[in-house]
Amino acid sequence: MKLDSTIAAIVTGGASGLGEATARALAAKGVRVAIFDMNAAAGEVVAKEIGGTFCQVNVADQASVDAGFTKAREAHGQERILVNCAGIATAIKTVGRDKETGEIKEYPLELFERVIAVNLVGSFRCIAKASAGMVAADPIDADGQRGVIINTASVAAQDGQIGQAAYTASKAGVLGMTLPIARDLMNDGIRVNTILPGIFLTPMMRGLPEKAQAALAAAIPFPKRLGQPEEYAQTALFLIEHDYINAESVRMDGGIRMGPR
Repeated sequence: MKLDSTIAAIVTGGASGLGEATARALAAKGVRVAIFDMNAAAGEVVAKEIGGTFCQVNVADQASVDAGFTKAREAHGQERILVNCAGIATAIKTVGRDKETGEIKEYPLELFERVIAVNLVGSFRCIAKASAGMVAADPIDADGQRGVIINTASVAAQDGQIGQAAYTASKAGVLGMTLPIARDLMNDGIRVNTILPGIFLTPMMRGLPEKAQAALAAAIPFPKRLGQPEEYAQTALFLIEHDYINAESVRMDGGIRMGPR
């Protein structure tokens, strides 16, 4: 897909981290970008800086997503690109013990369901909404291409660590649905690809002590550093612009394979 001012995009989780870097990279190509995020303060700033539109959206809520797509389309027209970066993480063991009382505690099911609702169902909700609009639009090239969808899974989808049952389940679901969704949409000219990032220097990671960041970086085979959000964006743009890549899942992690903890 040729990226220029004729193309509109939606980036979920676009107010920070991987999503922000992707929104900025798309805008630098001239693309009209709508940012979906819960953080209105940060989202408005990024949108203003890139000449885009901010939509306060909770991807786990259908009405919120519907309103966001309506606002984005009113501002920029039908999106031809959807990049799903919105997500949350938890670190709770399936069964644990209270440190003071020794009481056995089960995983709080409502939290497990919340992670699935945001990371997996939220991604699919936006995919369904975007692809419905894309299918109704005219093709934009000789191949009959109507749009591109990029999802964000995680290396945890394959190497889930202790305490990551919910997160891993959600990201494995994103990875697993890539091929069937691409097959669902193949006759409508919509490509679907997924990125599996490793350990990246996102706002959450920046909140860790420098010693902890250094230890994580040292565990990466090469290069021995944390991934940069701009590198995620570079991969997303490559997958968007390369018209022959479809139904693919790309692991981007410096060669790391996560241990149990």
